[in-house]
Amino acid sequence: MELEVLRAFQAVAGGETVTDVAGDARMTQPALSRALARLEQEVGAQLLHRVGRVLRPTPAGQVFKQHVDSLLDSYDRGRRAVAEMVDPDAGTVSLAFLHTLGTWLVPRLLNGFRQTYPQARFELQQAGENGLSACLLDATADLIITSKDPGHPLITWRRLLVEPLWLAVPARHRLARRRRVRLAEVPGEQFIVLKPGYGLRSITENLCHQAGFAPHIGFEGEEVETLRGLVAAGLGVSLIPSPPDVALQGNLPIRYLEMTDVRASRDIGIAWLTSRTLPPAPQRFIDHALEVSG
Repeated sequence: MELEVLRAFQAVAGGETVTDVAGDARMTQPALSRALARLEQEVGAQLLHRVGRVLRPTPAGQVFKQHVDSLLDSYDRGRRAVAEMVDPDAGTVSLAFLHTLGTWLVPRLLNGFRQTYPQARFELQQAGENGLSACLLDATADLIITSKDPGHPLITWRRLLVEPLWLAVPARHRLARRRRVRLAEVPGEQFIVLKPGYGLRSITENLCHQAGFAPHIGFEGEEVETLRGLVAAGLGVSLIPSPPDVALQGNLPIRYLEMTDVRASRDIGIAWLTSRTLPPAPQRFIDHALEVSG
């Protein structure tokens, strides 16, 4: 059983077409079909069946794919570990992070790290708060950067910084000319928030409760940039981090106001699996992130 055949099965069972997989593997489609048939003979069960014009995994194929995924991931990690022993300065960091951090913090950390380790590579992925812990637990990321301690017994988390949150209001809002407000001044406003399950959603609800009211939810989104756009359109207010150019907000359709009656901020930290011995590159990145953010 060849690794190339297992990778082809993994791709087809994951939803790719035989034509595309054959092209990527530089094989003819009939040759790939024969290889998959031989794999089924070795396993002793039908792994794929045709649904319309595509192949889909059978129940046996779904079970087998779970083990193939684990095997190939272990093999790839083994190759990576050996490569980093030979040339530790050219390792790979697999990093998952919040969407909101992709516009400022993550680029800053990557740029500083690459200045010291220019040959280092990064595999990046973005996710919501709930999905980040899963990236560690299912081994799709070495490290995560998240807005709170996941509180999971298998995960170690270290704070990098505290990020202020602001009350974002439309430029023509009644409070837009002010720099500071009390959150308790906006109980009747329509709030624009992230969907349940996102860390910023729970922070917003908690801060509003501290200010003495429950927020009236007008719109829910999945990304902070969506919230900014809805605020700019005059559809409500939102508790969000400020963009890097907040100092230049005079010409923007949004005003970011400091809140004086609540501690409006969120912790940003880096996390990894406690039991896992990380390769040199991810461990160096942790050290770098803690040093420059401290």
